[in-house]
Amino acid sequence: MLIRYSVGMASILCRISKTFVNHRLLTPPFKKGLIRPMVTLSWPFYDQPRDFSLPNPSWSKEMLQQYDRYNSQCEVEEGKKGSGPWTRLPSYNRLLKFATGGVCLSKIIQSEARLFTRNIKVPGAGFEYVIFINKTQEKCVCIFQAGHLLEGPPGHVHGGAIATMIDSVNGTHATYLCGPVMTANLNINYRSPIPLGSTVMLESTLDQREDRKTYLSCIVTSTDGSKIHVESKALFLSISVRRILGG
Repeated sequence: MLIRYSVGMASILCRISKTFVNHRLLTPPFKKGLIRPMVTLSWPFYDQPRDFSLPNPSWSKEMLQQYDRYNSQCEVEEGKKGSGPWTRLPSYNRLLKFATGGVCLSKIIQSEARLFTRNIKVPGAGFEYVIFINKTQEKCVCIFQAGHLLEGPPGHVHGGAIATMIDSVNGTHATYLCGPVMTANLNINYRSPIPLGSTVMLESTLDQREDRKTYLSCIVTSTDGSKIHVESKALFLSISVRRILGG
């Protein structure tokens, strides 16, 4: 399908976006008479997006140790991937973006549409995390290091950032158990603050499944398990892909 933009709009979008693809754009809702002739825009596109769940220089020694602990259990033999009990889940910026009604937006706009927890481009400044899932035990763990941009109380992580991570981990877990889901209820009890830059563990466990409902518990602790930072309960509802896209 051919997509139209005014030349002026195309110029603006060129300046605000860094990653583009060869694409013909959908006609945006401009006023009649303001549409200029269609132009075809081409930019370089990277076929191999960055996997944010892999270590980077901002990861602390403690986070790397926990990563190695679980990642080593994703192997059945040294250096060979196999059917170990844990699976590391890759994490990317989302390139697809949908408008109300499930209409797919142009690739230009998509290139600036980022997954919420991955939209801080400076390594170590925001959400640094990796998720592992154990399908046999129906358990999910996340190793999380909070950067300085997530500050709430001086020197500590904002409660909303913690809630975001809990919802992300629970949602990932529920999706792997039941398919597409949406959060229906999230109840959080904050026990002790999390210092910025520290590494904590989030563990999501299945409590119960009932028709479309999936009940999960999540606990946030220090890496050695000696301190409980947060406890939570969540309810997720299974939904159709059509509803996710707003149809």
